[in-house]
Amino acid sequence: MTAMAGTGIKDATAIVGIGQTAFAKHLPQDEKTLACRAVLAALDDAGIAPGEVDGLASYTMEETDEVELAKAVGFGDLTFFSKAGYGGGGSCATVAHLAAAIACGQATVGVAWRSRKRGSGPRPWTDTAVQLPTPAQWTRPFGLLRPADEIAMLTRRYLHEYGATRDHLFNVALACRNRANQNPAAVMYERPLTREMYMTSRWISEPLCLFDNCLETDGALACVVVGRERARDCRHRPVYVHSAAQGLPAQHHGMVNYWNDDPLTGPAWTAARHLWKHADLTPDDVDVAQIYDAFTALIPLSLEGYGFCGRGEGGAFTEQGALEIGGRLPLNTSGGGLSEAYVHGFNLITEGVKQLRGTSTAQVPGAATCLVTAGEGVPTSALLLRN
Repeated sequence: MTAMAGTGIKDATAIVGIGQTAFAKHLPQDEKTLACRAVLAALDDAGIAPGEVDGLASYTMEETDEVELAKAVGFGDLTFFSKAGYGGGGSCATVAHLAAAIACGQATVGVAWRSRKRGSGPRPWTDTAVQLPTPAQWTRPFGLLRPADEIAMLTRRYLHEYGATRDHLFNVALACRNRANQNPAAVMYERPLTREMYMTSRWISEPLCLFDNCLETDGALACVVVGRERARDCRHRPVYVHSAAQGLPAQHHGMVNYWNDDPLTGPAWTAARHLWKHADLTPDDVDVAQIYDAFTALIPLSLEGYGFCGRGEGGAFTEQGALEIGGRLPLNTSGGGLSEAYVHGFNLITEGVKQLRGTSTAQVPGAATCLVTAGEGVPTSALLLRN
């Protein structure tokens, strides 16, 4: 029986190191090299030697496997390793898996990472030689070829049912771009966005235009998770994993949610119930949020799912600068997937850590709590971080 029995993972572990490579449309290094560089940077940030690592977590879509990473970086014996599925839905789950493993004694030093060459590499849905998985057989033959097409359907329904407008989606895109304009590491660092640019841009999948879609990026990120006691001896102020959750609602179907009673009540709602149930905090206590933004429309859906506003109020929530620094809920303060980099949401985790360390390029004054979410529309995960 461990000391954590009966208390779960609440504040039992902390993120103590973060690392990343450059972000770009094209980087010359392969994914394994990028992964190694991000992991080594995170361990150096924590002040922990590679040989002390005994736990790993990543995505099922990660091409660099545990064996190759362990050999290349020089890890010790591994006693825990896991992978979370569903693309961007697995981002926060990687940290949650490590937190659970460390809290129950299966590991002592965990590393989570994601390395991608999506900017210069192929798109997963372009391989027509592979037999379609069962869910895709209900979408791809009828023209929903890409994630953008599937989310466009949900977006159209959301706009129709609740009276939200493209101006609300623009508010999301603008807030993310404004933060990227403060972040030298962001792909869109020196590229401001205006309403005219947004409204006149080409359609990707109506009603989603160019600026409603995330970037295609090469890059890698990593973070280091240890137990509470160890965290106090690391180089930086610990960022505690206060609560964590995964969410897969009953009768869920890909991004279109065909079989749910309400397609607009997505996995965020399931994850949120578990997240808040095991937290001492509420949405009102969240100082800053890093909400998964592969598409702008996921933000109002997530704002509702995680309890920041009521059903159908996500669009209106974005008004009057609510998502900007100084607003009701400062959002995606590195630029997010829309304007910093799209690396399956892992940059939202590292940005959450920076906010609670006080080192963000768009720092929210006095930030003490941060919600980080993974992809809405697919089986998802979330973290509630505190300092």
